[in-house]
Amino acid sequence: MNIIVCIKQVPGTTKVEVDEKTGVLKRENVESKMNPYDLYAIETALWVKEKTGGKVIAITMGPPQAQAILKEAYMMGVDEGYLLSDRRFAGADVLATSYTLSQGMKTIGNFDLIICGKQTTDGDTSQVGPSLAEYLEIPHVAWVKKIDQITEKSIIVEQDLADSTETAELGFPCLITVEKDIMQPRLPSYKKKLETADREIKVLTLDDFADRDNSNYGLNGSPTKVERIFPPESNTSQEMFEGPPQELAVKIYDVLKQIKVIRQ
Repeated sequence: MNIIVCIKQVPGTTKVEVDEKTGVLKRENVESKMNPYDLYAIETALWVKEKTGGKVIAITMGPPQAQAILKEAYMMGVDEGYLLSDRRFAGADVLATSYTLSQGMKTIGNFDLIICGKQTTDGDTSQVGPSLAEYLEIPHVAWVKKIDQITEKSIIVEQDLADSTETAELGFPCLITVEKDIMQPRLPSYKKKLETADREIKVLTLDDFADRDNSNYGLNGSPTKVERIFPPESNTSQEMFEGPPQELAVKIYDVLKQIKVIRQ
């Protein structure tokens, strides 16, 4: 079985500047890490491989420095890594990102199962996985908390719907997004780090895709337009009251009413 796992490099800090014109995060020279939710996707992919055989392929979209998380994936046991990197991909929203990933997977070809983390910590939309599946025209299930069974033709999973659990069977090829509690991610192995030090990371650009229309990628292919983005204002002003309890209660009530925390 050929399993593709989607991973992403995200900022490792909340102190990230934003381009005021485009609304895009300025990721250059910012401490980065693998998206935490993707660690569970990798572990799930490796678990499936151990049950069925085959190989695990990690794919990510980003600048050249995103190769770091593919190397980390190698240290966890992933077999192959692909980086989709092209300036024409920059500034992509959910739809453009999903479309780019779908074109990358069509270029790679021959996959049975795609596994994504539940969401990313920089976007938090939880939409890339399902959108990717729609572009690939394959069945998909989100919020998978458990894999019950895998056969040659299908996978049976349990889907967490907050107040209930639904069991679904999907025929291959298909896509699932997994919850963080599905499995405990393994730690990167120093032994595998040495073994995979020279392992190739394959880089794909727009020129490698079947669809080379620049208007479908990056900012050009993103219907979501950010009008304005800014850090929240910080209000640290303080006001001290003194007096007997009954008088203080009235003063606090008046302040809360004034700032509309409570209604009269």
